[in-house]
Amino acid sequence: MTVRVMLVSPARNAALREVRFDDEGPLDEAGARRAGEAAGALPGADRYLSAPAVRCRQTATALGLPAAPEPALSGWDLGHWRGRTLQELSEEEPEAVAAWLSDPLAAPHGGESLDGLRERIGGWLEGLEAAGGRLLVVADPAVVRIAVVHALALGTEAFWRLDVAPLTLTELSGRAGRWNLRCGRPLET
Repeated sequence: MTVRVMLVSPARNAALREVRFDDEGPLDEAGARRAGEAAGALPGADRYLSAPAVRCRQTATALGLPAAPEPALSGWDLGHWRGRTLQELSEEEPEAVAAWLSDPLAAPHGGESLDGLRERIGGWLEGLEAAGGRLLVVADPAVVRIAVVHALALGTEAFWRLDVAPLTLTELSGRAGRWNLRCGRPLET
């Protein structure tokens, strides 16, 4: 049975503007306004989900989506690095950052490794095939990136080569373990 998973990245918040690892903060005023302006620009779906992060839930609400929170879609757990910038961490923990950027099994921050994120999101994605239909999801950029990596059977290191802009739509359609990708469509009304 074919399933279409439409992944929407959330609007901007302070962490994204300041290039910090997300700290579960809310949308800023500009992000909320942009999401509201994009309401109505999304295709319809049979089901709507949101990652539990405040930024994702607020984006879903601003887009007018009746999205239920889905714990499996939680963002990448970066442990004690949450709320910090990569620049700060590179100065304070250069070896840890180097390991994190080069080894998908590394989790020097005490959170989830990149391989762990891939296993979690890949398992969720594969579990959707049985239900089929159209699913629209608001999820953090890291979740969208790793879903693409998993769906296309790319090496995990490809994660670092993908960018997901705020308020863009990435579509995966799959059947029998094969996925196709349509990526990065901006939400415009």
